[in-house]
Amino acid sequence: PFLPNYLQMIILLSTDPTPLVRKRVCSGLVMMVELHAEALFPHIASVVEYMLHASKDKDEDVALEACEFWTSICEGDTSKKKEFLRPVLPRLCRLLLENMVYTDYDLIMMGGADEEDDVPDRAEDIRPVYYHSSTHTPQHQAGGQELEFHQESGATGDDDDDDDGVDDDDDVSEWNIRKCSAAGLDTLSTVFPDELLPIVLPIIQEKLNSPTWEVRESVVLGIGAIAEGCSRGMAPYLHQLLPYLLSLLKDRQPLIRSITCWTISRYSRWIVTVDEDHSKFFRPVLEGLLQRVLDNNKRVQEAACSAFATLEEEAQAELVPYLQPILQNLTFAFGKYQARNLIILYDALGTLADAVDSNLNQPALIQILMPPLTEKWNNLTDNDVNLFPLLECLTSVAQALGQGFTPFAPPVYQRCLKFIENTLSTWAAYDAERDPTRKSNMEDQLPDKEFIVCALDLLSGLCEGLGPSMEALVAES
Repeated sequence: PFLPNYLQMIILLSTDPTPLVRKRVCSGLVMMVELHAEALFPHIASVVEYMLHASKDKDEDVALEACEFWTSICEGDTSKKKEFLRPVLPRLCRLLLENMVYTDYDLIMMGGADEEDDVPDRAEDIRPVYYHSSTHTPQHQAGGQELEFHQESGATGDDDDDDDGVDDDDDVSEWNIRKCSAAGLDTLSTVFPDELLPIVLPIIQEKLNSPTWEVRESVVLGIGAIAEGCSRGMAPYLHQLLPYLLSLLKDRQPLIRSITCWTISRYSRWIVTVDEDHSKFFRPVLEGLLQRVLDNNKRVQEAACSAFATLEEEAQAELVPYLQPILQNLTFAFGKYQARNLIILYDALGTLADAVDSNLNQPALIQILMPPLTEKWNNLTDNDVNLFPLLECLTSVAQALGQGFTPFAPPVYQRCLKFIENTLSTWAAYDAERDPTRKSNMEDQLPDKEFIVCALDLLSGLCEGLGPSMEALVAES
């Protein structure tokens, strides 16, 4: 039979001195636990021990492949797999937390950890801009905050230097041992929600007292990683833990400030519901994140902005009493942020509009919100893809303001029609061109077809917000 022979061969190669061979061994075992776990069961105790050892291999590629095992073994039916993992949980949790510490290579790749907001973004630092349709899809889930583990997103959140603030390893953008270990701990916390916490908390307490800032930072990441799976068990500790996390928002290390923003956001639901008058937790968190939104470090800015957007989604109408200071902080950020963080800022404003809806339609609030958005709208050219996040933001704003958006509607409406007309006519001319040379020369001038989609979404938002008043705009066009 193939599987037993395959497994036997893998076991024979497991101690090979060549790192690439050991890496393939780990890949094979991960594949087997995903596809044919039952074939591993007779040997699972030995496999688990081997993977524990391999997860600390001196070769990081080997260790990374081995760490994938802990997430994979927790997928699907875990009833029998839990029996094999339970005895090694203490060693496994400590190992994963140790693997979350930034390596020297990570820090070198992130390039100095103190890039200030007056340093323009390099073109290669700016993520490609995509439109997310009218159903507001928060950017902060994908590229913003720190973790969204699993391979495309990553699991950390705080490089201080570049400009993002969350996907901590955004500059270390490839999947790495830190992200993989955080993902593993996150997954384990959902499989062992009650058993994991008594194991992890003493380790966290021990490492929080470390004199090494990189170790303390990794522990804050760990606290965020277990937030979902251990949410119920963590609740009694958050009364003491959250004030400590708030104090870390002022830490001198940008990476600690950044990861703390993400970790706090992971407990947003608890923060919103725990105290009715908002005095103990909600308001301090609100103020702390808004201060970090205006941090001078670009990575912290992104982390804070993304974390604030997460809090907005949970808080909804609870934000209404604080709308003026929120808008003042967020709009002030337009004068500080470079191109990359503007995308997250647009998302935070759009999420705010979705959260508070018509409560945003107040003259004083409109006077704060619309001037910077209008300025960006006027300064971006018609073929600039950086219009996409602005158009998405304006869609949410138009829906929330309703009739309050009326003074801004005519130029927005006319420009949306222009986007659609120009895109359609340019592509039609390109499709009709038969001369290969001319057609090739036209390719660089072709507008992104997403302009049609985002313009139609914004027109839809205008219709929803203005209602019957939209007829006058249509009649004049």
